[in-house]
Amino acid sequence: MPAIEAAKKFVLETFPTCQAALLGGSVVRGEETSTSDLDIVIIDGTLRSEYRESFNLHGWPIEAFVHTSETIRDYFQKDCHRARPSLPRMVSEGIPIIDHPFIPRLKEEANILLRDGPPKWNSQTIDMKRYFLTDALDDFIGSEERGESIFIAGSIGESLHEFVLRTQGHWIGASKWIIRALKEYDESFAEEYVEAFDHFYQNGNKQLIVRLVDSVLEPHGGRLFEGFSLGKK
Repeated sequence: MPAIEAAKKFVLETFPTCQAALLGGSVVRGEETSTSDLDIVIIDGTLRSEYRESFNLHGWPIEAFVHTSETIRDYFQKDCHRARPSLPRMVSEGIPIIDHPFIPRLKEEANILLRDGPPKWNSQTIDMKRYFLTDALDDFIGSEERGESIFIAGSIGESLHEFVLRTQGHWIGASKWIIRALKEYDESFAEEYVEAFDHFYQNGNKQLIVRLVDSVLEPHGGRLFEGFSLGKK
């Protein structure tokens, strides 16, 4: 069953009292794969609280993100605070399945949040993130055990993407959204990032990762160890 038809059938059967519903995710961006699901935002004023629930119906895995008109705005702010705008993005790109007059206003709020980006890091946060990146990089350089090096590299990759994007006022990602977020920021940097980690995983050579981390830290003062303090009164 086509995605939109399946989504409409699901909403009418499973959430018959909802005021509005939007289909978002990869299927509306034209990026679906053989394992894609339907991401559906449900707004129902009769609920006591928000929740998330998974289904297998009408030939699709379905993720329902169920909210009231108040809780969805609370979750917009929570997503902004963690710098991963999953719900605002779903609402912004979503196709109305059950339409309602407040959907355009909700979409506008989501678009403004996406446009403005996450809260800026202050200098203390930048220094803390520099310190932990430095610490992980030192562990990586000194590691002589392949298994440990693999997982240290994974940790560096996640922290590095966060540092690059947050210091530039951009949203971050998780899993596949790490590289998507980097591409949205800078295609050439995303290519350099992938090349550095791919080179290590294939050949065991750490130098491209080390150089990449140093190039990212350099405009902010480089690696940080001596003099760093956390929680000192």
